Amino acid sequence: MGRIIALANQKGGVGKTTTTMNLGASLATLEKSVLIVDADPQANASSGLGVDIKEVEFSLYECIVNKVDVRDAIYTTDIDNLDIIPSHIDLVGAEIEMLNMEGREKILRQVLEPIRDEYDYILIDCSPSLGLITVNALTAANSVIIPVQCEYFALEGISKLLNTIKIIKSKLNTSLEIEGFLLTMYDSRLRLANQIYDEVKRHFQELVFKTVIQRNVKLSESPSHGLPVILYDADSTGSKNHLALAKEIIGKNS
Repeated sequence: MGRIIALANQKGGVGKTTTTMNLGASLATLEKSVLIVDADPQANASSGLGVDIKEVEFSLYECIVNKVDVRDAIYTTDIDNLDIIPSHIDLVGAEIEMLNMEGREKILRQVLEPIRDEYDYILIDCSPSLGLITVNALTAANSVIIPVQCEYFALEGISKLLNTIKIIKSKLNTSLEIEGFLLTMYDSRLRLANQIYDEVKRHFQELVFKTVIQRNVKLSESPSHGLPVILYDADSTGSKNHLALAKEIIGKNS
């Protein structure tokens, strides 16, 4: 049975998409079969993995709104074992179209159900909001990774996200767990980064991943080449960090 992990934080710019793409690529490199579900209308994970959005016939939007067969929306990437269901700007309107649908919080779960056993991991890149699509992602998932950037307002808004997770756990998905808090954009030279790290660790203790994603030029550059960092520069810090994260997650779930 594939493990579905949502990456969520309603704060933008915390490294959700970067983590989704590169964690997916790292898991695939470690010979796990991985599907990335791009549930963010900005479609950055799709373009960052080399999908030409303009060429896409069926995206997540069509699966949710038009009930298109999910297999028709799966695209391969340049990495063996790594597939993606791309997003589309139309997904912005999907939330409104879903309002009148029956069981609207569970549509994504139903979309993914037929292919769940075909992958070891399904990673859902959520948009920076706590709207209906993110609720769908959390309802479909076994667990959630919460990226937290090592910056001043890092913990702002996390209580809101945790509250949403709590409500979903009690009403829609009783088995939803927190996979872990992931510190991103970490710069060990900055005192503030170390303070944030200590604070997150104090708050959430063993729920914080041992792996920290450091600030890294190659990591920032790779999406513009349509590649995960492991293909762009396998020796970079960003590549090593995400491989370590992938190993930590496999270790947790084995």
